[in-house]
Amino acid sequence: MRKYIRHPTEIPIEYKISGEISEKKEYMKNISFGGLCFRTNKSIEPETILVLRIPSINPDFDATGKVVWCLEYKNFVEVGIEFIDKNDAFRTRLIEQICYIKKYKREIFQKEGRKLTDEEAALEWTSKFAGDFP
Repeated sequence: MRKYIRHPTEIPIEYKISGEISEKKEYMKNISFGGLCFRTNKSIEPETILVLRIPSINPDFDATGKVVWCLEYKNFVEVGIEFIDKNDAFRTRLIEQICYIKKYKREIFQKEGRKLTDEEAALEWTSKFAGDFP
C-alpha cells in the first residue's frame, strides 16, 4: 500500500548524480510528501544519490534524494526518488499546492480564456480547493 498520495504534475526538474558536474533536465511525472517520480531516457541505479532542483518554483526548490526504483519502458525510464531530508519532504507540500495552482491556471485559460497571473490563480485556487487538499 502506498505511503503517500501522489500528485500528477508536469513541471520541469533538473538533476545530477551527486558528485558529478553535468546536470540533466526532465519533467516530473508526479510528486508526493516522501519523494517524486520523473521520466528520463537512461536508467539510474537504485541507491544512487541525486541532487534535485525545481527551477520554476520561486525560490528554487533544491533537495537531495535517493533513487529507490527505476522502471524501464520502451521509449523512456521512470525513476522514483525518496527525499533524504525530512525537511525536504515537508517543503514538498508547498510544491504540491503550486503544481495544482499551475494546473488550475492552465485549465482556466483553456476553458474560459482568462489569463490569470500566478497570484490570481493562487488566490482563486486557495479559496476553492485548499480546504480539500489532503
